[in-house]
Amino acid sequence: MRQVLRHVSPLLRSDVTIVSAVKGLEEDTLLRMSEVIAEECGGAAGVAVLSGPSFAAEFARRLPTAVSVASRDPAVVEQVQADFRAPSLRLYGTCDVVGVEFGGALKNVIAIAAGVVEGLALGHNAVAGLITRGLAEMTRLACAAGAQRETLAGLSGLGDLILTCTGSLSRNRHVGIELAHGRSLDEVLSGMKMVAEGVRTTHAALALGARRGVELPIASQVAELLAGRKDARTALFELMLRPQRAETG
Repeated sequence: MRQVLRHVSPLLRSDVTIVSAVKGLEEDTLLRMSEVIAEECGGAAGVAVLSGPSFAAEFARRLPTAVSVASRDPAVVEQVQADFRAPSLRLYGTCDVVGVEFGGALKNVIAIAAGVVEGLALGHNAVAGLITRGLAEMTRLACAAGAQRETLAGLSGLGDLILTCTGSLSRNRHVGIELAHGRSLDEVLSGMKMVAEGVRTTHAALALGARRGVELPIASQVAELLAGRKDARTALFELMLRPQRAETG
């Protein structure tokens, strides 16, 4: 992302609006993508982020899709809503850039775990439980970084999480399924033509959680699995055996 922006920024007009559809955290700096844009293209007139439950293949076929668009400037939100709206695309506006970006990034980590559940054939109960507790984990970290809780319950949080954890087109879910089948991470990634963002985001999320004092038990087990330090079944059942606690608070 940063490398592309460095090539592009000299070519941008001063009044341009940049719309980011990139989901992830920069590994070294732990910055969100809009923060990377601000550093590399500081003279741009406006920055917006676009995120939500939207498999590109379905959107390209003009199947109905709803997403969130966020900017600190309400005028930028309105501009993007007007420019991007189409019969098959509906955009809901918000000023919570932090929440929209964290939702889009962190759901990929949970989707790897959901793929593990699928690959081990552990049933619908397990998938539903993982999605629900995954949302709680995402919300804790996002809110610690300044997000609004309700954003994580919306399209860019819960909506995208459900899609990525259950949809057959999900790259991150695919990674989890293959790991559950006993393949190594290198084997899985070498056979993919597209990027599974959750692999890198897992480590960035854990680093950010450590910095902000937020516990991320699902991401921690996903990291162990990705590193090959635990097999899929062990990682998942260690989550089940954690001390029980209150659901909220």
